[in-house]
Amino acid sequence: MMKFLFYMIFMIPLCFMNNMFWMVQMLLLLMMFLFMNMSLNFMNYNNLGYIYSCDMISFGLIMLSIWICSMMIMSSENLFKMKYYINFFLLNIMLLMILLFLTFSVMNLFLFYLFFEGSLIPTLMLIVGWGYQPERLQAGMYLMFYTLFASLPLLMGIFYLYKEMNTMMIYFLKFLNLDFMILYFCMVLAFLVKMPMYFVHLWLPKAHVEAPVSGSMILAGIMLKLGGYGLLRVLIFLQSVNLKLNYIWLIISLVGGFYISLKCFCQVDIKSLIAYSSVSHMSIVIGGIMVMNYWGYFGAYIMMIGHGLCSSGMFCLANINYERLNSRSLYINKGMMNFMPSMSLWWFLMMSSNMSAPPSLNLLGEISLINSLVSWSNLSMIMLMLMSFFSAGYSLYLYSYVQHGKFYQGLYSFYSGVSREYLLLMLHWLPLNMMILKIEYLMIN
Repeated sequence: MMKFLFYMIFMIPLCFMNNMFWMVQMLLLLMMFLFMNMSLNFMNYNNLGYIYSCDMISFGLIMLSIWICSMMIMSSENLFKMKYYINFFLLNIMLLMILLFLTFSVMNLFLFYLFFEGSLIPTLMLIVGWGYQPERLQAGMYLMFYTLFASLPLLMGIFYLYKEMNTMMIYFLKFLNLDFMILYFCMVLAFLVKMPMYFVHLWLPKAHVEAPVSGSMILAGIMLKLGGYGLLRVLIFLQSVNLKLNYIWLIISLVGGFYISLKCFCQVDIKSLIAYSSVSHMSIVIGGIMVMNYWGYFGAYIMMIGHGLCSSGMFCLANINYERLNSRSLYINKGMMNFMPSMSLWWFLMMSSNMSAPPSLNLLGEISLINSLVSWSNLSMIMLMLMSFFSAGYSLYLYSYVQHGKFYQGLYSFYSGVSREYLLLMLHWLPLNMMILKIEYLMIN
């Protein structure tokens, strides 16, 4: 794991050189290839060091991080053309990549907390530095304070664990089964805000709408997964409390997910709609993790990977339209099929993945999660039915609204999709729909 860390650290000087924009992206893709070929023992932690290790969950999420970071550079060609602080932009992405890599691979809970919070800073810089509207400052504050408010108790909880158990290694903590209610709330709350759970989700649509395309991609692709990853790691040693209290989170998630699905139909901003659909998907993931059975655990993991690719791809599509029309309003983004007929295929493919149509990873994740939630309680079927139905509903609503209809007469300049954009969408869609062929790798732990 150390070799990849050095690889990224030595890429930092490249960010300050001229005309190295695409070079950084190519090196990230090379790193992805090297990381993919790393030998992995699926049953246990491997590549163990004093600080780093990698198991199946870390492996998938680190791969997703590298992939999304390289896609972020690819989608931000506008910055490159305008020479809009691109060196600082690349540095920001590299720092974010290093922090995410460390978050997913460290063994020590305190270091995990450190990098978990540290990844907030480059994200904040992306939103405040390259965002579109003046409200981006307010969005940045929302993001900061929601996350920080919930994560101070997490820090206290980690210190308490260290005082009692004399260790902070995740590997050793998994042999414990603690029954402390306050500790449980301290440890879990920060991750639920990061997911985000309904009631504490307000920072997400705000941050998405104000963020540049790269900020939206990293927020939807990786930042929401940090919460899920933390829950998967922490709930292992808090099982007995979780079994008593999980109904609280499950009810909030299921009812909240349904309510957010309805909220999607009220949106007029494309980005806002995609952001709310993320909240809806993540609420099922919270449900699957909280049930704490095999199906839920792996359904949540697969859904996190699938949603990371799908949501990121949808934000790319929204940005492609935004670059042409300078608006993200559904009233102006109409009749796109007349302008970019070949782009409407990609809209269709991304929307179909978002509504969990086969052969996307979202389908398999959703089936596993439905299995786990129905095994917990038959009543959850009602909400799951409604959520699945409305998930298809708002995806179709967005697709038909953007692609069909009479296009806005006020458009005065336009150009069709370029090959970079098609490649970008292809690189989101292919892993999302081809990984299902080798899904047994993800399901055997």
